[in-house]
Amino acid sequence: MSQSNTYKAAGFGASVPRGTRPGIVVVDFSYGFTDLQYPTASDAAAQLEKTKRICDAARAKGYPVIFTTISYHPGELDILPWLKKATGMRALVEGTRLVEIDVATGIQPEDAIVVKKGASSFFGSTLNALLTGAGVDTVVVTGATTSGCVRGTVVDAVQSGYNVLVPHDCCADRAKAPHDANLYDMDQKYADVTDSDDILNWLDSL
Repeated sequence: MSQSNTYKAAGFGASVPRGTRPGIVVVDFSYGFTDLQYPTASDAAAQLEKTKRICDAARAKGYPVIFTTISYHPGELDILPWLKKATGMRALVEGTRLVEIDVATGIQPEDAIVVKKGASSFFGSTLNALLTGAGVDTVVVTGATTSGCVRGTVVDAVQSGYNVLVPHDCCADRAKAPHDANLYDMDQKYADVTDSDDILNWLDSL
């Protein structure tokens, strides 16, 4: 049995229903993940441009646009277990340029910024409260990295009761294999993986 048939036979890959109140969550498009002078970054120029289009369209219709960034206090660096495994993340210290949202996203003063300490944008943060307060029923997730913080956010989003959409051309990763594998898996189990044009057309239709 082929891979696609195996997943289909197991009941995976159904389409996600789309609500009427979207929210855009842009995961970790901070300079530490977008500026190639930093070793933690990947080339995300095209993904940033397409994410900006989605954010601009959502904002123009009054839908919330929320950015996330990983930012550590110096006192956390020698304590948190993730930083013992992923030591490169130790550079993401509060007050540094690495934790600032890349201006190429088109971030605006009215956009909320959620500070997080791990992969999921929901864990230990205000994200769920912000989405609930805005009446969001469908979350569009973009950002970096596809196999890490985007995936962690997508899994927690659907577990928190949201329909989830992931435009693949708005997600960046350091290598193609984990990027592709995680998009496939998210599409089968947690979200609809689509593209930015589809998201823009959907936003326009609301």
